[in-house]
Amino acid sequence: MSSTRSEKWEFTGSQGDRLAGLLELPPGEVKAVALFAHCFTCSKDSFAAARIARGLAARGFAVLRFDFTGLGASDGEFANTNFSSNVEDLVLAARALEADFTTPSLLVGHSLGGTAVIGGPRRLGGIKAVVTINAPHEPAHVERFLEPATAEIQARGEATVRLAGRPFQIKRQFLEDIESQKIDEHLAHLGAALLVFHSPEDDTVAIENAQKIYQAARHPKSFVSLEG
Repeated sequence: MSSTRSEKWEFTGSQGDRLAGLLELPPGEVKAVALFAHCFTCSKDSFAAARIARGLAARGFAVLRFDFTGLGASDGEFANTNFSSNVEDLVLAARALEADFTTPSLLVGHSLGGTAVIGGPRRLGGIKAVVTINAPHEPAHVERFLEPATAEIQARGEATVRLAGRPFQIKRQFLEDIESQKIDEHLAHLGAALLVFHSPEDDTVAIENAQKIYQAARHPKSFVSLEG
């Protein structure tokens, strides 16, 4: 049996930087094209991103996973990014696929990437389904991981925060941006089927987030509990 294969994929991101991606291709005919958004401060090479993209590719999907601006192999400064720029990176990735490959019809996002894909369909045409995996209901959820540096960020305008053992520069504009987001408005006008995956054992993003996402969205929608 032939296997899936990967191709390097590059495009210009929200701040004019070169963003790096991998296009996972199925062994046979492409049934549909998906776009994957990774978790907060992660990369396209995270376990979830790689495993899901390859699993979808084995089932006939072409899947683009990429590094947001300033992360992984992508250029740019993470300190100058925010949730809105992540959504814009996602939109530009979809438009790059549309221009040079095929228009994506599926958006998949893990953790904060799951929240980001909710904002995608209203900006794009052709999106038929959105999948969130252990996603927070509001981007402001990540503020809990920035404490106790929040006060310093507000006072000085920026601070260095250690996330997953690595230092990241966080600016005040990042906090202001996540607090301004209105995800329920996007969910109410999603215009695509929604599939919510969440583990009740997740101690990073509580299961209540999945409940809020599900309740705010219109049908068609489904929820799958990831036990264990």
